[in-house]
Amino acid sequence: MTLTELFAADGPLAQAFPGYKVRSQQVEMAQAVEQAIRERGKLIAEAGTGTGKTFAYLVPALMSGGKVIVSTGTKTLQDQLYARDLPMVRELLGVPVTIALLKGRANYVCHYHLERARHEGRFMRREDIADLQKVERYAKLTQSGDKAGCAGVPEDAPIWAHVTSTRDNCLGADCPNHKDCFVLKARKEAQEADVVVVNHHLFFADVWLRDEGAGELLPACNTVIFDEAHQLPEIASLFFGETVTSGQLVELARDARSEALVIAKDYVHLPQAAEALEKAVRDFRLTFRQEPARLPQHELANRYPEFEARLAELIARLGELEGQLIAQAERAEELQKCAERATALRQTVQRWQEGDSDEAVHWIDITPHGYMLHATPLNIAELFRKQLNSGQRAWVFASATLAVNGQFKHFQHELGLWEAETATWDSPFDYKQQAVLYVPRDMPEANTPGFTAKVVERAWPLLQLTHGHAFLLFTSLRAMREAHELVTQRLKDAKLDWPVLLQGQGSRTELLDKFRRSPNAILVASQTFWEGIDVKGEQLSLVVIDKLPFSPPDDPVLAARIEQMSKSGRNAFVDFQLPHAAITLKQGAGRLIRDEHDTGILMIADTRLVDKPYGKLLWKSLPPMFRSRELDTVKRFFEVKRGRTQDPDQDPDPGAIIAQDGAAE
Repeated sequence: MTLTELFAADGPLAQAFPGYKVRSQQVEMAQAVEQAIRERGKLIAEAGTGTGKTFAYLVPALMSGGKVIVSTGTKTLQDQLYARDLPMVRELLGVPVTIALLKGRANYVCHYHLERARHEGRFMRREDIADLQKVERYAKLTQSGDKAGCAGVPEDAPIWAHVTSTRDNCLGADCPNHKDCFVLKARKEAQEADVVVVNHHLFFADVWLRDEGAGELLPACNTVIFDEAHQLPEIASLFFGETVTSGQLVELARDARSEALVIAKDYVHLPQAAEALEKAVRDFRLTFRQEPARLPQHELANRYPEFEARLAELIARLGELEGQLIAQAERAEELQKCAERATALRQTVQRWQEGDSDEAVHWIDITPHGYMLHATPLNIAELFRKQLNSGQRAWVFASATLAVNGQFKHFQHELGLWEAETATWDSPFDYKQQAVLYVPRDMPEANTPGFTAKVVERAWPLLQLTHGHAFLLFTSLRAMREAHELVTQRLKDAKLDWPVLLQGQGSRTELLDKFRRSPNAILVASQTFWEGIDVKGEQLSLVVIDKLPFSPPDDPVLAARIEQMSKSGRNAFVDFQLPHAAITLKQGAGRLIRDEHDTGILMIADTRLVDKPYGKLLWKSLPPMFRSRELDTVKRFFEVKRGRTQDPDQDPDPGAIIAQDGAAE
């Protein structure tokens, strides 16, 4: 059966889904994916919301008969593909393919660490003890060991850090529970399966870099499909670089102390060295005060007088623990593993201490309770390209947001995909009839102190119009928190008991569940909620974005890239910052219309969208919504669409609104 027949109005898909409609965009994308697989080519495919891109790549992938890796941007989509979409397509096509789900090792219960956690009993909270008992019961019943299946224990519960393994503390073949290991079982199933579902982080850490033993997957596969491919440049930069976190150092110290108390009780120097390293880790964090920040390494000595001494102390204490571990390593495999971790961490921190090179920028990400030392490559295109050309297979890069004004040059340049085939398919949604883009007049400049208050002031009439049902998305955490307070106060003054959810008050999944269940809900969030969120219907009727999402110019990686591009004669704003902002803005705007019956309002409060010459490129990259700068016009559009007008004879139809509003163009 051909793709045209499969997607036809009387084909298998139509018979399986009531209300199915043939979408030419979906059929054409499926044909392009089929061709890429057949020719072992590279395809960059942008498919607008509603195209049905998941089935457009799954159908030809399963029909190809080869081994396929599908990599997604989130574990949520990964679970959806494995549990729902793939089994559905397999049944529709009647093909006998086997499917496997593979996640990073931190997602699987570790028998060894579970037993150790139970024996050590170092938990301070009752909740942790109760969670431990639930995990123990789950580990005896589960076939997969996937923590997502452990009912009653949230995925972000503290207990998981104690009952899962990391690359650093896994004992490998020397583990007494090696035969029952859930990670090894998942990898074996993945190696034997026809279709394997992973996520981007795992793909780079395990499959591509062959870091943890799953590297057998890539050589054996015929096709790799990246969904949500717009995330790849940032994730690839992370994995082609080096990172050491304060958490890794503390975990090493604690593991070394725990093993010493069991294996080397007579050797007091080892726990002492571990405690000294923990203190050095804490002292190094105290160097940077309380405010989270991202700073280049070469500026730290001038900003913080204690920086160099405390870094040297950290390296010295790490080296001392390494020496003590090496001295006792013959006693047990656990101590040998700790010694190897200490050596690797010390070497990485010392390389970071040496500072920037022509190829990489060294910087620190300071979090409220810790830090991450990064060495990030400035250009990953050659590294990525080299890996792509290492074998004969098809590569498909799919997303709703890859092009900038119809061009893929930015994405191609970042990943070295210059010779790849490119194609874009517009959304089948009628955006001009379903959504209005509103840019308020007389807004202050985006970097002025009163800007966030003005955003809330201009959004307030819309929040009343839509009765909540809104996402308020901000480009900084500070603006997000300020807006949350302002919205809460306005609701209080108006005596409206509408729930206001704030990012950080629960996991992303929990907040989304609350938003979907709560009438009149308002979610105030930062860029964490700009993508990967799907809320259909009236529950999400308004999306407010405060500023154009340009990366802050003092971001150390961006600053280094700008400098490098300027030296080579390129315009960093035009070639990098502007396209990156356009793709991010398109992601945020994409939250609003998720179904052909959805209607709503997108408010972007940053007047640079219409006032600056480059603004045209940004709004032309957005879905083709009806555009207006007049609040009354926006209100009329929404009321007509929702059937809320008092006298239909006195209200123009949406087409008339578009024709009458001169600001629409």
